[in-house]
Formats: sequence, structure tokens, C-alpha cells
Amino acid sequence: MRCPRCNHNNSRVIDSRQTDDGRAIRRRRECESCGFRFTTFERIEAAPLLVVKRNGDREEFNRDKILRGLIRSAEKRPVAMEQMEQIVDRVENRVRSMGENEIPTSQIGEFVMEDLMEVDEIAYIRFASVYRQFKDMSVFLKELQEIVDKAKSTDEE
Repeated sequence: MRCPRCNHNNSRVIDSRQTDDGRAIRRRRECESCGFRFTTFERIEAAPLLVVKRNGDREEFNRDKILRGLIRSAEKRPVAMEQMEQIVDRVENRVRSMGENEIPTSQIGEFVMEDLMEVDEIAYIRFASVYRQFKDMSVFLKELQEIVDKAKSTDEE
């Protein structure tokens, strides 16, 4: 594995742990040349999964795009990076378990919003406002009212 600091081609594994419910291995490595420590992840290479965008374009499923959207929506919110990575893991697992080669972005967005709602309501609203492209205040208020109603029903139970 090439060192990200000095580009030396040899590193040694210091620690290995399973992550993502055993579907990946996290390895701590140390460069044999400069001593820099870094982390790598090893995952099973799954069959390519295509995402069908709203305009009909297709592109390969990309975990990083989901994570970037979550990071933006949770900015300045008490949401840990680990929580966001867990959401991405759950969404990817749900998408892959569907057994389809192609999945619309709308389905991925719904999965993300379901999980994000449980973590942080403000981050959920931020994500939904971009994802659902709220056109005016009434649509935004309707979404907020649904959250309030859901919170009230949860509190009453």
C-alpha cells in the first residue's frame, strides 16, 4: 500500500478490525520509510450498481456522494461522523439487498431521509429541502408540520 505522505510503496499492518457488520476490514498501517500512520478499508467488490438520476442519466453508486450530502445537512449539528457513516452503510446495504442492478436516486434519498430523521430532525429538514427541491414555503411548512405531528405522537406513547 502506497504511503499518502511520502509515496513509498511499502507499509506494514499494525491493526486489523472488522467494520460494517463484517462486510469490511479496517486496517491501520505504518509506512516503513517515514513512519506515517494511516487507515485503509478493504471491502468485497460488489457487482456495479447503477443509480438512475432524475434526468435519466446513469452513474455508478457512490457512497461518498451520500456522505457529502449528509455532512452538508448536518453542518453545525450534534451529529457525529460515525453516525453519518452508519447511515451510509445502512443505505448501501438496503440498496444492495434489493437485488437490482439499477436504482433511482429517489429511492436512495428516501432511505437516507428515513435514517436521518431518527438521528437529527434539523439535518433531516436540510437534507429534504435540497433533495425534494422545496419550491415554496408551503411545501417546507407541510414537511415541518409532519415532523411536529410525528414528534407529538411519539411523546404521547
